[in-house]
Parts: sequence; C-alpha cells; structure tokens
Amino acid sequence: MSGDSSEGITIDGSVLEGGGQILRNATALSCILGCSVIIENIRAGRSSPGLRPQHLSGLEICRDLSGGKLNGAEVGSQKVKLVPGKLKSGSFLADTKTAGSVCLLTQSALPLMLFADNPTEVRLRGGTNAAMAPPIDYFIWVLKPVLERFGITFECILNRRGFYPRGGGEVVVKANPIAFIKPVELTEFGQIRRIFGLSFVAGTLPIKMAHLMADSARSVIRRFDKNLQMNIEVKKETDRTAFGNGSGIILVAETSTGCVLAGTGLGSRDVKAEDVGFQAGEELVRNLEQGGCVDDFMQDQLIVMMALAKGRSKIRTGSITLHTQTAIHIAERMTAAKFTIEKISEKQSIIECEGIGFENKVLSS
Repeated sequence: MSGDSSEGITIDGSVLEGGGQILRNATALSCILGCSVIIENIRAGRSSPGLRPQHLSGLEICRDLSGGKLNGAEVGSQKVKLVPGKLKSGSFLADTKTAGSVCLLTQSALPLMLFADNPTEVRLRGGTNAAMAPPIDYFIWVLKPVLERFGITFECILNRRGFYPRGGGEVVVKANPIAFIKPVELTEFGQIRRIFGLSFVAGTLPIKMAHLMADSARSVIRRFDKNLQMNIEVKKETDRTAFGNGSGIILVAETSTGCVLAGTGLGSRDVKAEDVGFQAGEELVRNLEQGGCVDDFMQDQLIVMMALAKGRSKIRTGSITLHTQTAIHIAERMTAAKFTIEKISEKQSIIECEGIGFENKVLSS
C-alpha cells in the first residue's frame, strides 16, 4: 500500500476483498473526517476492473454531500481522488441509471448525513433488489434497528422496487444530524422470539412463485426448529410499487435480547422459485446456528460506526468475513480507531473497538 502525502491518504483498492466496499468506506470516512483520499487500483482483480456506474454514483453522492471535488471519476477509472469540503444538509439525488444497488449507495451516504448541520434527504434510484448486494428490505428490517442502537435514527421509504437489468427503483432516505455515535454492546444472543418475512413477485411473474419461495423457506426453518413462530407475507407488487419483472424473499429472526438476523434470496430466470426460498432459509439457519448477535452481512456494515463511536463497542459475530476484515483495514488506515478480534469458538468471534469519539461540531458547540 502506498503511503500518505500532503495530498491526503492513499488507499490501495485491490487489498483483501478488493471491491466497491473499499470505495464506500474510504470515501465516507474521508468526507466525515475532512481529509482528502486517493484510491488506487480500484477493483483491480475484477473481470471488469475500475469504476462501474454504481460506484461512480456513490462517489458523486459523497462529493455532493460534502461539497467536495472529485478527480478521475469516470466509468473504468482505477484511480480517483476526493477532496471533501464541508458536510452539507438539504435534498440530494443519486441515480445509477442502471440496476446498481441503491442499498450500497446508502452505505456511502448515510454516515455523512448524520454529521450534517441540519436534516438531509437523499433520493436514490437504481436496483432495490440486486445481485451481490443486500435488498432494500434488509436495510429497513435488519440494518435500521441495529443502527438505532448506535443512537442513529433515520427514515427509509421504498417508493418503487427496481430489478436487473433496467433498475427503475426509488428509495428516499431522510436523516436528522446527531451529536455523536453511541458505542454498542451486542454480546447476548438470547432466545429466538419470532421469524417474519416477505416473499414477493413483480411485473408479469405469477403469485404462485412467491408462494413456492415462502413454502420452501418454511420447510427449511421447520427442520431447524419446528416450534418457531413464523409469519411470511406473500405479495404481488403492482405496477406502481415495482418497475419490471422481479422476485425475492427475506426472512428475519428476532431474539429476546433484540438481535436481528436475516436470510435473503433473489429470483432469477436460471433458478427455480423453490431453490430461491431454500437459499434464504438455509442462509438464515446458518446465521442462527452460528449464534452471533449479527448475521454475516451485517458485520462489515457496522465497522465505520464502531470506528467513529464515542466509546468502546463490542459485538459478538459468527465467523469473520473477508468484507469485515477489509472494512477494519480501511477504518484503521483512516482513523485512530483500533480493533481487536477474539475468536471464542469455531463459529464465533468478538469484535471490539475503541472509537475515536467523532463529534458533530455544529451540534456539540
């Protein structure tokens, strides 16, 4: 990895996971901390290296929210520089013009919105249910309640679902600024209280597919524990609530200590509906069997918040993912936060971090 210079912190975008997550976390921290960042070798190991349209949209929304400047930001570029200005409030738009994930855009935008001087609204357009990204339902039903434990409150409104290849989805995120991020301790799993979820189809796809996904998921969960209370809604989206053909399922488990974990599945032409439901059920059961307080997809999404928090956070997880290792690497590279990982069993680890206690200067003055 290159070193720092008077021009800012230089990040090697090919390290560890080597994907778009490095861009999202590095640019978010750059804008919040007010330090320039240069990201090189962007997605160097991918089949189509460099920026894709959704990555460019993420960079642009960070630039807009911070009143900053971007150099080298174009599709295919493997090196960009972001010089942030002062975080701004107001209304903003980020449009991938593709089926690029709006949830990944939100990962970039939300941390910046928390440290603005007034409420901020961001309208995001693209894919709400996309491959290689959490669905919007995960963001609302799973990530949102966990972030609330950090003292982070926001509203996420799903106006319209959008799918590959045309996108067309729209989500509006509204957030009020906070003085600082609270540390969290999530170490007690408790008992599973209930499982709920949604199985849906949109466009010309028949409602039968949604029933098949839900039935398959239920059968997997019953094999895990036949006594669990389950409520999986089956839904046919309308032309107003979805753009184009698409389908998906999310299953959410809540525990007595407030843990929220999930399993998801995304429909495609090449996969039977029953197999999509089976995948979601298997994913949820795998997360539950690990006994972590957050699921595998949540781990890395909490690292930036832990690094910025005012105090020590402690979270019990399942096996540490490569995305989480990458997120920790970037957080330690760009802040004074220090993380420790203690493996407490074959399937469980404890992540601890003494956050830097970053404060919103407007609200804390």
